[in-house]
Amino acid sequence: MSATPVMNSSKPVVAAGSAAVAAAPRRRRALAPLEPVSARARWMLGLGFFVVFVVVWGFFTLGGFVSPTFLASPVTMMKEGVSLFTEFNFSHDIGMTVWRVFGGFVLAAIVAVPLGIAMGTWKSVEAFFEPFVSFCRYLPASAFIPLLILWAGIGEAQKLLVIFIGSVFQITLMVAVTVGSARRDLVEAAYTLGAKSRGIVLRVLIPGAAPGIAETLRLVLGWAWTYVIVAELIGSSSGIGHMITDSQALLNTGQIIFGIIVIGVIGLVSDFVFKGINRRLFAWSTI
Repeated sequence: MSATPVMNSSKPVVAAGSAAVAAAPRRRRALAPLEPVSARARWMLGLGFFVVFVVVWGFFTLGGFVSPTFLASPVTMMKEGVSLFTEFNFSHDIGMTVWRVFGGFVLAAIVAVPLGIAMGTWKSVEAFFEPFVSFCRYLPASAFIPLLILWAGIGEAQKLLVIFIGSVFQITLMVAVTVGSARRDLVEAAYTLGAKSRGIVLRVLIPGAAPGIAETLRLVLGWAWTYVIVAELIGSSSGIGHMITDSQALLNTGQIIFGIIVIGVIGLVSDFVFKGINRRLFAWSTI
Protein backbone atom coordinates (compact mmCIF):
# COMPACT_ATOMS: atom_id res chain seq x y z
CA MET A 1 0.00 0.00 0.00
CA SER A 2 2.87 2.37 0.72
CA ALA A 3 4.23 2.04 -2.82
CA THR A 4 1.19 3.68 -4.37
CA PRO A 5 1.68 7.17 -2.85
CA VAL A 6 5.33 7.08 -3.85
CA MET A 7 4.44 6.33 -7.47
CA ASN A 8 1.74 9.03 -7.51
CA SER A 9 3.97 11.67 -5.93
CA SER A 10 6.62 11.11 -8.58
CA LYS A 11 4.33 12.30 -11.39
CA PRO A 12 4.41 16.01 -10.51
CA VAL A 13 8.19 15.79 -10.14
CA VAL A 14 8.52 14.23 -13.58
CA ALA A 15 6.14 16.82 -15.09
CA ALA A 16 8.03 19.70 -13.52
CA GLY A 17 11.31 18.29 -14.76
CA SER A 18 9.93 17.94 -18.29
CA ALA A 19 8.72 21.54 -18.23
CA ALA A 20 12.13 22.76 -17.11
CA VAL A 21 13.84 20.76 -19.83
CA ALA A 22 11.43 22.18 -22.44
CA ALA A 23 11.93 25.74 -21.16
CA ALA A 24 15.70 25.54 -21.43
CA PRO A 25 15.76 25.11 -25.25
CA ARG A 26 13.25 27.96 -25.57
CA ARG A 27 15.55 30.27 -23.62
CA ARG A 28 18.50 29.20 -25.74
CA ARG A 29 16.51 29.78 -28.94
CA ALA A 30 15.51 33.27 -27.78
CA LEU A 31 19.18 34.20 -27.46
CA ALA A 32 20.23 32.55 -30.72
CA PRO A 33 21.48 34.83 -33.51
CA LEU A 34 18.73 35.97 -35.94
CA GLU A 35 16.08 34.08 -33.99
CA PRO A 36 12.75 35.96 -34.40
CA VAL A 37 10.65 37.01 -31.43
CA SER A 38 6.89 37.21 -31.16
CA ALA A 39 5.03 40.47 -31.72
CA ARG A 40 4.05 40.59 -28.04
CA ALA A 41 7.63 40.09 -26.89
CA ARG A 42 8.82 42.77 -29.30
CA TRP A 43 6.36 45.30 -27.88
CA MET A 44 7.23 44.38 -24.30
CA LEU A 45 10.96 44.68 -24.90
CA GLY A 46 10.56 47.98 -26.72
CA LEU A 47 8.41 49.49 -23.98
CA GLY A 48 10.75 48.06 -21.37
CA PHE A 49 13.65 50.11 -22.68
CA PHE A 50 11.65 53.35 -22.40
CA VAL A 51 10.63 52.46 -18.84
CA VAL A 52 14.23 51.81 -17.86
CA PHE A 53 15.35 55.03 -19.56
CA VAL A 54 12.79 57.16 -17.70
CA VAL A 55 13.62 55.48 -14.38
CA VAL A 56 17.34 56.17 -14.79
CA TRP A 57 16.61 59.73 -15.92
CA GLY A 58 14.35 60.33 -12.92
CA PHE A 59 16.87 58.79 -10.52
CA PHE A 60 19.65 61.18 -11.50
CA THR A 61 17.49 64.32 -11.79
CA LEU A 62 15.02 63.88 -8.93
CA GLY A 63 17.78 62.49 -6.74
CA GLY A 64 19.76 65.71 -7.06
CA PHE A 65 22.73 64.19 -8.89
CA VAL A 66 22.26 66.56 -11.87
CA SER A 67 21.47 70.28 -11.72
CA PRO A 68 18.02 71.23 -13.12
CA THR A 69 19.76 73.95 -15.11
CA PHE A 70 21.45 71.31 -17.25
CA LEU A 71 18.81 68.56 -17.26
CA ALA A 72 15.18 68.83 -16.19
CA SER A 73 13.46 65.93 -14.47
CA PRO A 74 10.67 63.95 -16.17
CA VAL A 75 8.12 65.67 -13.92
CA THR A 76 9.38 69.15 -14.78
CA MET A 77 9.50 68.24 -18.47
CA MET A 78 5.83 67.20 -18.42
CA LYS A 79 4.83 70.40 -16.62
CA GLU A 80 6.68 72.49 -19.19
CA GLY A 81 5.00 70.51 -21.95
CA VAL A 82 1.55 71.31 -20.58
CA SER A 83 2.60 74.95 -20.33
CA LEU A 84 3.68 74.98 -23.97
CA PHE A 85 0.24 73.84 -25.12
CA THR A 86 -1.82 76.00 -22.75
CA GLU A 87 0.19 79.23 -22.82
CA PHE A 88 2.35 79.31 -25.96
CA ASN A 89 0.18 77.70 -28.67
CA PHE A 90 2.64 74.86 -29.23
CA SER A 91 0.13 73.02 -31.41
CA HIS A 92 0.67 75.70 -34.07
CA ASP A 93 4.43 75.10 -33.94
CA ILE A 94 3.88 71.36 -34.36
CA GLY A 95 1.59 71.93 -37.33
CA MET A 96 4.11 74.20 -39.04
CA THR A 97 6.94 71.70 -38.56
CA VAL A 98 4.87 68.79 -39.89
CA TRP A 99 3.84 70.88 -42.91
CA ARG A 100 7.47 71.76 -43.67
CA VAL A 101 8.67 68.17 -43.35
CA PHE A 102 6.03 66.66 -45.60
CA GLY A 103 6.05 69.59 -48.03
CA GLY A 104 9.80 69.40 -48.64
CA PHE A 105 9.76 65.61 -48.65
CA VAL A 106 6.96 65.36 -51.22
CA LEU A 107 8.73 67.84 -53.49
CA ALA A 108 11.92 65.80 -53.23
CA ALA A 109 10.08 62.54 -53.98
CA ILE A 110 8.36 64.04 -57.04
CA VAL A 111 11.77 64.91 -58.51
CA ALA A 112 13.89 62.05 -57.19
CA VAL A 113 11.74 58.98 -57.86
CA PRO A 114 11.40 59.47 -61.66
CA LEU A 115 15.06 60.47 -61.93
CA GLY A 116 16.13 57.46 -59.89
CA ILE A 117 14.02 55.13 -62.03
CA ALA A 118 15.59 56.59 -65.18
CA MET A 119 19.11 56.19 -63.76
CA GLY A 120 18.44 52.61 -62.75
CA THR A 121 16.87 51.74 -66.10
CA TRP A 122 19.20 53.37 -68.62
CA LYS A 123 22.93 53.19 -67.98
CA SER A 124 23.59 56.26 -70.15
CA VAL A 125 21.34 58.34 -67.88
CA GLU A 126 23.10 56.88 -64.85
CA ALA A 127 26.52 57.74 -66.29
CA PHE A 128 25.38 61.33 -66.85
CA PHE A 129 23.74 62.02 -63.47
CA GLU A 130 25.43 59.64 -61.03
CA PRO A 131 28.70 61.59 -60.43
CA PHE A 132 26.79 64.80 -59.66
CA VAL A 133 24.19 63.07 -57.46
CA SER A 134 26.88 61.16 -55.56
CA PHE A 135 28.79 64.39 -55.03
CA CYS A 136 25.76 66.32 -53.77
CA ARG A 137 24.52 63.67 -51.37
CA TYR A 138 27.64 64.20 -49.23
CA LEU A 139 26.94 67.93 -48.88
CA PRO A 140 25.17 68.79 -45.59
CA ALA A 141 21.86 70.54 -46.14
CA SER A 142 22.71 73.06 -43.43
CA ALA A 143 25.61 74.36 -45.55
CA PHE A 144 23.07 75.70 -48.08
CA ILE A 145 21.13 77.77 -45.54
CA PRO A 146 23.10 81.04 -46.03
CA LEU A 147 22.63 80.80 -49.81
CA LEU A 148 18.97 79.83 -49.49
CA ILE A 149 18.32 82.82 -47.23
CA LEU A 150 19.87 85.07 -49.88
CA TRP A 151 17.87 83.44 -52.67
CA ALA A 152 14.52 82.75 -50.99
CA GLY A 153 14.55 84.87 -47.84
CA ILE A 154 13.59 83.51 -44.43
CA GLY A 155 10.06 82.43 -45.34
CA GLU A 156 8.62 78.99 -45.93
CA ALA A 157 10.37 78.52 -49.29
CA GLN A 158 13.77 78.53 -47.62
CA LYS A 159 12.77 75.85 -45.12
CA LEU A 160 11.16 73.65 -47.76
CA LEU A 161 14.29 73.93 -49.90
CA VAL A 162 16.52 72.83 -47.01
CA ILE A 163 14.47 69.64 -46.62
CA PHE A 164 14.31 69.22 -50.40
CA ILE A 165 18.10 69.42 -50.77
CA GLY A 166 18.66 67.11 -47.84
CA SER A 167 16.32 64.46 -49.26
CA VAL A 168 16.35 64.59 -53.06
CA PHE A 169 19.86 63.27 -53.70
CA GLN A 170 19.53 60.47 -51.17
CA ILE A 171 16.23 59.29 -52.66
CA THR A 172 17.56 59.51 -56.22
CA LEU A 173 20.58 57.33 -55.64
CA MET A 174 18.78 54.76 -53.51
CA VAL A 175 15.93 54.42 -56.04
CA ALA A 176 18.46 54.03 -58.86
CA VAL A 177 20.20 51.22 -57.00
CA THR A 178 16.88 49.51 -56.28
CA VAL A 179 15.71 49.64 -59.89
CA GLY A 180 19.13 48.66 -61.25
CA SER A 181 19.22 45.52 -59.13
CA ALA A 182 16.18 44.00 -60.87
CA ARG A 183 16.31 40.28 -61.59
CA ARG A 184 17.78 39.69 -65.04
CA ASP A 185 15.84 36.48 -65.55
CA LEU A 186 12.54 38.39 -65.30
CA VAL A 187 13.74 40.93 -67.85
CA GLU A 188 14.88 38.22 -70.24
CA ALA A 189 11.60 36.35 -69.80
CA ALA A 190 9.68 39.52 -70.66
CA TYR A 191 11.75 40.00 -73.81
CA THR A 192 11.12 36.38 -74.74
CA LEU A 193 7.39 36.94 -74.40
CA GLY A 194 7.61 39.86 -76.83
CA ALA A 195 7.77 42.85 -74.48
CA LYS A 196 9.28 46.09 -75.76
CA SER A 197 11.50 48.51 -73.84
CA ARG A 198 8.51 50.53 -72.60
CA GLY A 199 6.81 47.36 -71.40
CA ILE A 200 9.97 46.24 -69.60
CA VAL A 201 10.05 49.49 -67.65
CA LEU A 202 6.33 49.67 -66.86
CA ARG A 203 5.58 45.98 -66.30
CA VAL A 204 8.83 44.55 -64.92
CA LEU A 205 11.25 47.11 -63.51
CA ILE A 206 8.87 49.53 -61.78
CA PRO A 207 6.53 46.89 -60.25
CA GLY A 208 9.51 44.83 -59.10
CA ALA A 209 11.23 47.84 -57.53
CA ALA A 210 8.08 49.40 -56.04
CA PRO A 211 8.45 47.80 -52.55
CA GLY A 212 12.09 48.88 -52.38
CA ILE A 213 11.22 52.40 -53.52
CA ALA A 214 8.51 52.64 -50.86
CA GLU A 215 10.98 51.48 -48.21
CA THR A 216 13.49 54.06 -49.42
CA LEU A 217 10.91 56.82 -49.04
CA ARG A 218 10.12 55.64 -45.51
CA LEU A 219 13.77 55.77 -44.50
CA VAL A 220 14.44 59.18 -46.02
CA LEU A 221 11.33 60.62 -44.38
CA GLY A 222 13.07 59.96 -41.07
CA TRP A 223 16.11 61.93 -42.26
CA ALA A 224 13.85 64.82 -43.31
CA TRP A 225 12.93 65.35 -39.66
CA THR A 226 16.56 66.15 -38.87
CA TYR A 227 16.74 68.71 -41.67
CA VAL A 228 13.64 70.62 -40.59
CA ILE A 229 15.06 71.39 -37.17
CA VAL A 230 18.20 72.78 -38.79
CA ALA A 231 16.02 74.91 -41.08
CA GLU A 232 13.98 76.23 -38.13
CA LEU A 233 16.97 77.15 -36.00
CA ILE A 234 17.77 80.13 -38.23
CA GLY A 235 15.38 82.89 -39.24
CA SER A 236 12.19 81.20 -38.08
CA SER A 237 9.30 82.56 -36.04
CA SER A 238 7.42 79.27 -35.63
CA GLY A 239 8.02 75.54 -35.46
CA ILE A 240 9.46 73.12 -32.96
CA GLY A 241 13.02 74.15 -33.80
CA HIS A 242 12.14 77.79 -33.13
CA MET A 243 10.68 76.84 -29.75
CA ILE A 244 13.82 74.89 -28.86
CA THR A 245 16.00 77.89 -29.74
CA ASP A 246 13.92 80.22 -27.56
CA SER A 247 14.00 77.72 -24.69
CA GLN A 248 17.77 77.50 -24.96
CA ALA A 249 18.06 81.26 -24.46
CA LEU A 250 15.95 80.91 -21.29
CA LEU A 251 17.89 77.83 -20.06
CA ASN A 252 14.57 75.96 -19.98
CA THR A 253 15.77 72.39 -20.49
CA GLY A 254 12.30 71.04 -19.72
CA GLN A 255 10.84 72.66 -22.84
CA ILE A 256 13.86 71.65 -24.92
CA ILE A 257 13.52 68.01 -23.92
CA PHE A 258 9.77 68.08 -24.46
CA GLY A 259 10.26 69.47 -27.98
CA ILE A 260 12.79 66.76 -28.78
CA ILE A 261 10.42 64.06 -27.50
CA VAL A 262 7.53 65.46 -29.56
CA ILE A 263 9.69 65.26 -32.68
CA GLY A 264 10.54 61.65 -31.89
CA VAL A 265 6.91 60.70 -31.24
CA ILE A 266 5.64 62.31 -34.45
CA GLY A 267 8.44 60.73 -36.45
CA LEU A 268 7.76 57.31 -34.91
CA VAL A 269 4.03 57.55 -35.64
CA SER A 270 4.67 58.61 -39.25
CA ASP A 271 7.12 55.73 -39.63
CA PHE A 272 4.55 53.20 -38.37
CA VAL A 273 1.90 54.65 -40.69
CA PHE A 274 4.27 54.55 -43.66
CA LYS A 275 5.26 50.98 -42.82
CA GLY A 276 1.63 49.91 -42.50
CA ILE A 277 0.74 51.43 -45.88
CA ASN A 278 3.71 49.68 -47.48
CA ARG A 279 2.65 46.34 -46.05
CA ARG A 280 -0.87 46.76 -47.41
CA LEU A 281 0.25 47.87 -50.84
CA PHE A 282 2.99 45.26 -51.18
CA ALA A 283 1.77 42.35 -49.08
CA TRP A 284 3.43 39.98 -51.54
CA SER A 285 6.89 41.44 -50.90
CA THR A 286 9.39 40.24 -48.31
CA ILE A 287 10.62 43.80 -47.57
